[in-house]
Amino acid sequence: MADELLWLIMPIGSTHGWGVCGKYLALEISRLADVNFVTDDLENQAEQDHYKYLFEINTPMEQINDLKGDLGEYNFQRPVLQAIEGANLKPWLLEAKAPKKVGYTFFEKSSLNCQDISSARDYFDWVVAGSTWCENVLRNCGLRQSSTIIQGVDTDRFHTGYSEKRRFKDKFVIFSGGKIEYRKGQDLVIRSFKVLQDKYDDVLLVNCWHNQWDSVTATMSMSPHIRFEMPRGDYLKAVHHLLKVNGIDYEKVIVLPPIDNRQMAEIYRDSDCGLFPNRCEGGTNLVLMEYMACGKPVIASNNTGQMDVLSDSHAILLKDQRPLNIRQKDGSLYASWYEPNLDELVYQLEWAYHNRDRIKEIGIAGSGFVSQHTWAKTAKQFYRLMFHQN
Repeated sequence: MADELLWLIMPIGSTHGWGVCGKYLALEISRLADVNFVTDDLENQAEQDHYKYLFEINTPMEQINDLKGDLGEYNFQRPVLQAIEGANLKPWLLEAKAPKKVGYTFFEKSSLNCQDISSARDYFDWVVAGSTWCENVLRNCGLRQSSTIIQGVDTDRFHTGYSEKRRFKDKFVIFSGGKIEYRKGQDLVIRSFKVLQDKYDDVLLVNCWHNQWDSVTATMSMSPHIRFEMPRGDYLKAVHHLLKVNGIDYEKVIVLPPIDNRQMAEIYRDSDCGLFPNRCEGGTNLVLMEYMACGKPVIASNNTGQMDVLSDSHAILLKDQRPLNIRQKDGSLYASWYEPNLDELVYQLEWAYHNRDRIKEIGIAGSGFVSQHTWAKTAKQFYRLMFHQN
């Protein structure tokens, strides 16, 4: 393994998808090859699990300044696996010189800039997408040196040991997660839940929607389904206000603050069904995968990145969706997403309410499928790409 050394340049954290992804890739790839891990915020994660080991393989930025050349690039002399910022396809954190450079990307923009494609082609030897949909966008825009590797699930942390509820046994509990924004469809969650709460007394909505980017949260104003009012400041008060102005009963909701990824399985345990009416996902939706791994059934949009982990055999699919073009201020096309049918969503939610034994079977089947996608499997795919594929 001495000759198999790579630089891994990734974000890290425990409350957002990229951070969870970066952590597990560092842990699992280091079982297969020697890893020099470069990130931007490891010091603030010192109390979290796994971080003692991550400190051991981490190379702080101040220690690699000696590798910086006159043109601002860091000369690593070994293969580099690096996160990509987003739809601009720029390398995250720094620019590198290396014998092989592979980027990993998730984005929701379906109309990419030609110059960005050209720059990515020049910089990276290969670009890995987090979903088949994302790869197809790259290829359709002219970036052929690309493939798909989907994220994994920590099956020691998320598993069917969390499939049976301990609390709220007298309630039908709906879970909704992901940062609040128009793309993720929390407006559809609110609107469909309103229908259920007005018909049934025993429903409860548990949501974990924290979003640290106000401008992204503001995209909810595009929704035709709800009245969007979220005062800035205290997050919990803001979400409660949003729910109140849309007619949601305060006593039928639990609004959660940002929660460490390690604790989420306990949240999932005490719910009956997960609701994911997303309009687009550049990846497979890590929250969706972890929820499914716990043996919990999902009602989910069968579109974009989520399609890689969904099927009729182990999920309740939202299939009736119309194309939705998202335009920028100048009128140009930003992305082509999908608008779920609200009536279908309400129908499936009500079906789940009346078929609780049946949805438990669907949840266990979902766990069986998604639990095959471990972080170890993801790491092995990257390892082969980095060292055994030209």
